[in-house]
Amino acid sequence: MNAPLGYIGDRPSQRLIPAEPIVRLERISKTFPGRDGQPVTALRETDLSVQQGSILGVIGRSGAGKSTLIRLVNGLEKPTTGKVIVDGADIAALPEAALRHARRSIGMIFQHFNLLSSRTAAQNVALPLEVAGYDKAEIRTRVEELLALVGLTDKRNRYPSELSGGQKQRVGIARALATKPKVLLSDEATSALDPETTRSILDLLGRINAELGLTILLITHEMAVIRSIAREVAVIEGGRIVEQGDVFEVFTRPQHEVTRSFLADEAGRALPPYVAGRLRSEASPGSQAVVRIGFRGPHATDPVLSRLARDLNIETNILSGSVDEIAGRPFGTLVVGVPEAALATTLDFLKQYGLDTEVLGHVA
Repeated sequence: MNAPLGYIGDRPSQRLIPAEPIVRLERISKTFPGRDGQPVTALRETDLSVQQGSILGVIGRSGAGKSTLIRLVNGLEKPTTGKVIVDGADIAALPEAALRHARRSIGMIFQHFNLLSSRTAAQNVALPLEVAGYDKAEIRTRVEELLALVGLTDKRNRYPSELSGGQKQRVGIARALATKPKVLLSDEATSALDPETTRSILDLLGRINAELGLTILLITHEMAVIRSIAREVAVIEGGRIVEQGDVFEVFTRPQHEVTRSFLADEAGRALPPYVAGRLRSEASPGSQAVVRIGFRGPHATDPVLSRLARDLNIETNILSGSVDEIAGRPFGTLVVGVPEAALATTLDFLKQYGLDTEVLGHVA
């Protein structure tokens, strides 16, 4: 059984989220020298803020700038321009000694674990405490506490080669928590894991956030990870944050084309191949309009389509759909075929219920 969460010598009280973000990026740009001598810009005047106690996910394609962003937060990289403020300190402006001290408040979980193969699980967790100069008795106590937290008490003397991928990542999480950080950074921490192990790691991170009030900033390319754990999401593309907000709002009403592309493969949103291959931008004689309906808010579970058929005698052809829960709130998506002659009436009817609609095209 996992041990209750807690820090040595103190018991975290209930935390209130302050007005001042614990992580704040102000007009950050980062340029690297290119192979051909031309500079490569990874981030372009990017702003981002993370409230204390929140879980914010940054999602983007490969090369979008998300890994550079997270390396700026823990001081592994310095911005070309702009400020990186973590817990009130400008990380980029700190001298080396002060930066090393500041990093104790910033834990980091890596995609490929970054464990020392010559050290046991317990010794890997102890490493940052040894570097920070903790005494041996406190290190032993802290290591045992953290191994219990991540469910690896019985694996304390195992080497990384003797652990599964999920167990290695749990060691990585324990190590990241060793110096009692205020911010936990996760760089694609679950992308090398199978779905079941991913779920267990995300559950653990959610529990850590809930019980310790620890702020988590996670980098991922998977919307499923965002919807599983994050409260806020920032979408990055071409070195800029193109959309940011509450996970439910962004998932149910994406504003940017990049966000829509990430959501395209979500259950219920994707068109069946036999429909997608026949989709046209213009209507033709005898065609149907393909409409995506988003069910959210007070009418998320109402039988709207049956009312449409009963009250207006308009029948729809259901092409795909799903009913889910995002951030604890119900949300459903249906893609339907609507007779062209009844399209305007159908859209007006759905609007009365506050439902989101999008005409995707037309099929014969």
